[in-house]
Amino acid sequence: MMQYSKRIAKDEQRDTAQMLLATGIVLLMSLLSMAIFAVKIAGMTIPYDISSDAVIVTTHDVIDVMPGLTQYRTEEWIDGGLDRIEACQYAVQSMHDDILHHGEIRGVEVKLIGISITDIDGQSMRVTGELGISDGDSMFTTQVNYTIIA
Repeated sequence: MMQYSKRIAKDEQRDTAQMLLATGIVLLMSLLSMAIFAVKIAGMTIPYDISSDAVIVTTHDVIDVMPGLTQYRTEEWIDGGLDRIEACQYAVQSMHDDILHHGEIRGVEVKLIGISITDIDGQSMRVTGELGISDGDSMFTTQVNYTIIA
């Protein structure tokens, strides 16, 4: 009988140790979960990555190439037999498609919004609208306004 009670006492000690180990693991997992959540919440206060300049660089690149690219493509469409305004509209649309793809490669979204083309004097046209560029952290919009001769 004595041996039986010793074995029961030993089994109870083993069970107690296993329960203590399980409780410790559960507490550790809870603390880890809270730590991960706290890090995520702390990261939410950062509005954007200040070292990322993709939006600014892309904006400058697009603004620099827009007039020349529109000029060249408009001349090509006119040589193909289109009306001046229609040729310029096609040029701007094809440019938009190209810079949209260029932005996807760079990891930014590039949009030309509300583009209008106005004939000035029968030889030159004014292109106006809005350029919007964004990435996961920031967004920038600016007015575009340039003249081409065609």
